Amino acid sequence: MLHSYSPAGEAPEIFYNERIDQLTSDPEKKILTELVSLDVGKSYPDELLARHCSWKIGGPADLLVEAETTEQVSNLIAFVRARQIPLVVIGQGTNLLFDDAGVRGVVLKLGAAFSRIKISGNIVTAEAGVWVPQLARLAMRAGLAGLEHCSGIPGTLGGLVLMNGGSQRKGIGENIRRVWVVDSHGCPQVLTPVDCEFSYRSSALQRRGDVVVKVELECPSGDIADIRHAMVSDLRERRRKFPRKVPNCGSVFLSTGEMHEAVGPPGKIIEEAGLKGTRIGAAEISQQHANFILNTGHASSSDVLALIAQVRKSVAQNIGFELRCEVHYVSPQGVVIPADKAHSV
Repeated sequence: MLHSYSPAGEAPEIFYNERIDQLTSDPEKKILTELVSLDVGKSYPDELLARHCSWKIGGPADLLVEAETTEQVSNLIAFVRARQIPLVVIGQGTNLLFDDAGVRGVVLKLGAAFSRIKISGNIVTAEAGVWVPQLARLAMRAGLAGLEHCSGIPGTLGGLVLMNGGSQRKGIGENIRRVWVVDSHGCPQVLTPVDCEFSYRSSALQRRGDVVVKVELECPSGDIADIRHAMVSDLRERRRKFPRKVPNCGSVFLSTGEMHEAVGPPGKIIEEAGLKGTRIGAAEISQQHANFILNTGHASSSDVLALIAQVRKSVAQNIGFELRCEVHYVSPQGVVIPADKAHSV
């Protein structure tokens, strides 16, 4: 899951080459040395991003950093902002398409090292790197309901909160009491649900440029057997419907309420357009579920983007609906946008 920071909210088209040359070409690696001395977490130069996303696509980042504390996140954000270096923040990369050229900047990963969980009564406090299915299972074992719809969602909590993710038309925002973030200046803040402005698959956190670091959830008490049954049923249905063995990012296209009511979900629409099995390069629309695009071998980012464009064009011609993407594209300049808008970067 994702977040991107670029100075002044725009792609750093003018200055990024100069700044990143400084980051990657300085013989003394001064910037890297500064980062390490600031305590920002573990640093990995020239890290291949295909290793950090479920699509297994993407070139190298100039630098990937794995943070373990909020202080490290604050240090890193303040550092890159002061030097106008692009920063992309990720979890497990389950809804990201990285460009084959990688990222000319810094990628901050909030993953397993940022995944502490505490449960006290009906309150669950969890860090952004928590794996969402694990969070749902731990809540179930504590007799807490409300997160069953998240049990099969691959990804980390921070990204789920950022986009108010969920399934069955539900969103994680329904259970949120507080969200700890680091803003685009590197300052920690605590936000309420009102501040977050949760709506269907959206939140103000995306527009604010905040990085989610911790979340407090309130879950009602429930019967463990009933909660487990709901989770098992959901997982069984996902195994039946969704491809699991070939690299993919989950649902590619967003199911809006208007579209769902008028013509149905994206998978149904794409299938009725006769697009199942359509391939460009090594990217293929799944025969099992048409809202999934598979990396059948060595698919490139351009293969996937071209296939997305073809699907959108065919659906628009057939039924007049403009499909929007749930998956996000990460450009070499560190700009993160819905994949249907990638042509504008």
